[in-house]
Amino acid sequence: MKLLEKSTVPNLQRGMAILEFLATHQNSATIAELSEQLGYPSASVFRIMQELENLGYLMRDLASKRYSLTSKFLLLGQPQGESRSLIEASTGAMRGLNRQTGETTQLLCLVETHSVVIEQFISTYPFKYSAQLGARCPAYSCAPGKVMIAFLPEDEREELISRMKFKQFTSTTITDRTAFRAELDQIVKCGYAVDRAEGLEGIHCVAAVIRDRHDFPAGAITIAAPSSRLPRSQFAEMGKCITEFARQAEVAYQS
Repeated sequence: MKLLEKSTVPNLQRGMAILEFLATHQNSATIAELSEQLGYPSASVFRIMQELENLGYLMRDLASKRYSLTSKFLLLGQPQGESRSLIEASTGAMRGLNRQTGETTQLLCLVETHSVVIEQFISTYPFKYSAQLGARCPAYSCAPGKVMIAFLPEDEREELISRMKFKQFTSTTITDRTAFRAELDQIVKCGYAVDRAEGLEGIHCVAAVIRDRHDFPAGAITIAAPSSRLPRSQFAEMGKCITEFARQAEVAYQS
């Protein structure tokens, strides 16, 4: 990886480079991996990682010795309402949806052309889907990403679509802008979005948007489950259910 230009505050520059690497390249890394990828001395990386861990921005897995971002770091870029954060406003609705469905319930935000997991309640089933906080997914290949884009102002939606680079992950992934725009129009009509195993084989998702006081999509609530427990025949019923819980979060966020 190319080294950054010389800084008057080298440790700050290195710390930011480490955080950016973990946020954009992979979810976790060892000190040796970071030293190799960023070109910094391992002793320097070690000191910076220790300080970031002490401050609560990183956590270390004792078994693998890998560091990953914590929710504290994610909260820095989280949408804030007038009186509470999106996570605070959505927790009650997420917990209720998780209890009612038993499926993994997640809260995501839109970051550039990706959706990012900022909170989740794990499924109560033995076989379940889950993701690390901070995990990123191309917005066109997941229900929460699609529903947030669908409710963007038209000019912002078109600008975002123009920057997308479509890649096929499964046989059902949307791979062109025309099909994606048609999908977004359908989402606006029905009020929720679905993921027909478009990002991961065998995993279906249904999501609804959470808007701020200005009617801007601040985030989305979704459930993710094996297709055997969430078949396409249940999409409409689940869409109505999730929309109701998303409205609860929306009211709390806007209050």
